[in-house]
Amino acid sequence: YPGNPHCPTDKLLASKTARTAWLKKITDRGLVLSGLSCHNNPVHPNKKIAAAADVTLRKTLKLASELGVPVVNTFSGCPGDHDGAKFPNWVTCPWPPHFLKILDYQWKRKLIPYWSKINTLAKKLGVKVALEAHPGMAVYNPESILKLRKACGTNIGANFDPSHFFWQGIDPIAAVRVLGKAIFHVHAKDTKIYAHNAGLTGVLDTKPYSDEINRGWLFRTCGYGHGEDWWRDFVSTLRMVGYDYVLSIEHEDSLMSVNEGFQKAVTFLKSVLLAEKVGGMWWT
Repeated sequence: YPGNPHCPTDKLLASKTARTAWLKKITDRGLVLSGLSCHNNPVHPNKKIAAAADVTLRKTLKLASELGVPVVNTFSGCPGDHDGAKFPNWVTCPWPPHFLKILDYQWKRKLIPYWSKINTLAKKLGVKVALEAHPGMAVYNPESILKLRKACGTNIGANFDPSHFFWQGIDPIAAVRVLGKAIFHVHAKDTKIYAHNAGLTGVLDTKPYSDEINRGWLFRTCGYGHGEDWWRDFVSTLRMVGYDYVLSIEHEDSLMSVNEGFQKAVTFLKSVLLAEKVGGMWWT
């Protein structure tokens, strides 16, 4: 969906020299390339859209393998409600009864067959596929992540974004505990629920992100939705379940400039991160 002006996929796949030079621009700055992102809908009911998304995902998996990048972040996508559908259909409740029939079709006919093939390809390439749970997609909560992983294979897991769980009323700390080793990558992003709006509209809010004053919730920079106590618990729980990889800042706070939101997130996270290895229970 966002395009790839910063990562010329075809050019990099075609040339080891180009890959080395491109990666050097990152590592020379003391940075690590934690993952490639490929957010699209490869199970879209429009076959043209689905095919293009599938090609892009497969290229991204191949490029990650060539670059030595362990994770590709993506969406599960969302199918339509039948073979002749034009648009995805995101089911959010079990009744009337046709909703459960749609879910059965989506999972058995579209999601599990497709992602089983991708799991096999990812395993062959030595890359993990981290699905970002997001409303509007078939995988949108911890339960659906684990359902697809169980059905398709363990090279499929989570790109854990707490902001999407706050948005839906899901406890991210509880989600970390239940997902455990299935967490492959983590986005550091916050959400603020504005009770005086959400109390009337709920959290399935379709007003534009720019209409901040009237929305039930907003994406916020780390620390502006939840304070240090929450984020300390979050990073501690990630350590408890064995996660030892990046917190990748995703800045989508419409109340802050690109630079200010990023800088504030860096400063905030430095105060809560656990960086050193534990040296054993030294006090016993």
